[in-house]
Parts: sequence; C-alpha cells; structure tokens
Amino acid sequence: MTVNETLAQASNAMVYGSMTAFTGAMAAFSISLAKGRRLEAIEVSAERASASHQVRMGSTATLDKPAVSTSVSDGEELGEGRRAGNIGMSLTWLGTLLLGAGIIFRGLSAGRAPIGNMYEFSLAGGFAVGLTYCLLSLSRDLRWLGLFITIPVLLDLGLAITVLYTESAQLVPALNSYWLAIHVTAAVVCLGAFTMGAALSCLYLVAQAAEDRVAAGMEPGRSAAIAQRIPSADRLDLMAYRIHAFMFPIWTFAVIAGAIWAEAAWGRYWGWDPKETWAFITWVIYAAYLHARATAGWRGKKAAYVAIAGYAAILFNYFIVNIFVQGLHSYSGL
Repeated sequence: MTVNETLAQASNAMVYGSMTAFTGAMAAFSISLAKGRRLEAIEVSAERASASHQVRMGSTATLDKPAVSTSVSDGEELGEGRRAGNIGMSLTWLGTLLLGAGIIFRGLSAGRAPIGNMYEFSLAGGFAVGLTYCLLSLSRDLRWLGLFITIPVLLDLGLAITVLYTESAQLVPALNSYWLAIHVTAAVVCLGAFTMGAALSCLYLVAQAAEDRVAAGMEPGRSAAIAQRIPSADRLDLMAYRIHAFMFPIWTFAVIAGAIWAEAAWGRYWGWDPKETWAFITWVIYAAYLHARATAGWRGKKAAYVAIAGYAAILFNYFIVNIFVQGLHSYSGL
C-alpha cells in the first residue's frame, strides 16, 4: 500500500499546530501560577498535617483545637491568575485535539495503526498525557498543575520532531499484528497517567518540604514560591496514589499482553530481552510503591521517591533501551 503524502503532511502540520497551542498554554499557566494563590496557607497545611499525624499516633492533644475550614478546595485561585489559567486550559484542550488529529492523519496516510515507531509512540504519549490532564480537569480544578504537564508534553513533541522523526511508511513485518494496538495502546495510556502521577509526586515533595519547615518553626524556604500555589502535601500525595493505584493493573496487562505477543511472534513468552527486562523492572518498582503506601513506615516522602523512580525507569526503557540497546524490540525507526 502506498503512502498518502497529503495526509502525511497534514499530520505534520497538526503536530506543529499542537506544539504552538501547548506553548501558549505553558505561558498562560506560568502567569497563572505566578499571580494565583492558594486559599489554604502553608501554615494551615502544616498544622493540619501535624494534627493528622498526632491522631494517627493516638494523641488527643489536638481535640481542643478549632477545626480547619475545608469549604474551599485546595489549589483554588483568585484574581488575575484565574483568567490566565482558563486560557491555559483552553489552549491545552486545543493542543490535545490537534495532536490527536495529527495522529489520526498519520495512521490514515499509511493505512495502519500510527504507533509503529518511536516518533509515532512519542506523539501518542504526548496525546495521552494531555488527554489525561484534560479529562481529569473536568471534575476538579487542575489549573495549578497545567505548567507541569505542558512542559513534559512540549519536550516530548520537540524531541519527536527533531530527533525521532521518520517519514510515514508501512510497518515492518514483525509488527503486523493486532497485538500492536492492544499492547502499545495500553502502554501509551499508562505513560500518560504515570507522567501525571510523577508530576504530582514531585510537587508533593515540594509542598511537604515547605510544610515541614513551617511545622519546625522556620521559614518555608525556596520551595515556598511553588508550595503556596499548589494544594497541600496530603492532597497531592492522595492524588498521586489514586492515579498509580488505578493504572498499575493496566500496566500489568500491558506487560502480559507483550508476553503473549512475543509468544506469537518469536515462539516464547519471555526471553529477558532488554526491553522486556526493563518493563518488568518498572512493574516491580510500581508494585513496591503500592506496597510502600500500605506500609506506615514508607508513606510520604519515601513512597514518592519510589514513584519517581518508577517513572525514571519508564523513561530509561523508552529512550536509552530503545535507541542504544540492541534487541528483538529494536523498532525505533531511527
């Protein structure tokens, strides 16, 4: 089947349009973060966290303290930051939709699933990150998170068009299987959610550092500039946990689907190919994260570091293993 060059060029135009929209969104979210403010102060968050810790430890010393009002959601903004945040959200939706259209045109140009090489997977990964953020924003105010989502999406797309780009073409024979859509789609969905989970875990560490300093009677420190504009550490920790807990079974399915595809393609379910090995390492790290959250001594910062390590393993598997390590999964297209 010949490649439709018109659709291929349309795909490229959509990707560039998406990058333009995400760049505008990044600028808007930067303004929103700079001018917005969190209604719940760091001092209140630190007091709430301290009270929660004492309750868990069985202390009744906090029972006589007045309750902290929770009528306003964490991260809500007032003033000029709100308008910039709304613009950022609109541009993020636009960028995500344009990127989705670019992916569709890429697939139509070659008459196949558009996830056959690193360039196409990078587009799909950026789309998954943007779509995950947009969909979650429908049920809660996530404008404060926008800057930390648009930056990795732009880095991903920039790398895709400058380093990973390949012309639209047919798949290599080994990839001509319906398992491509099943296995890779599951991996793309996980990439989008785990990126958001990693961003939340990093922001949790920033917020927790500021709250710890305030609880110890010190100034919030350098992290105050960001910590005062994002939700409390406890809230960020809970959000990150929910995302990881929900996506872990899907990542498990992606690994199992890859093994089934390997048996159909190469006659064995598992051969410790470099990419298989790192997929398993990633699975172990995220399993350790969920176990850490269930273990009192490993909650909080330690669990956040494990979650970030899991995302680092995903990036290592994608960029280092795909590009520099030879194996049966060497289909980067570079």
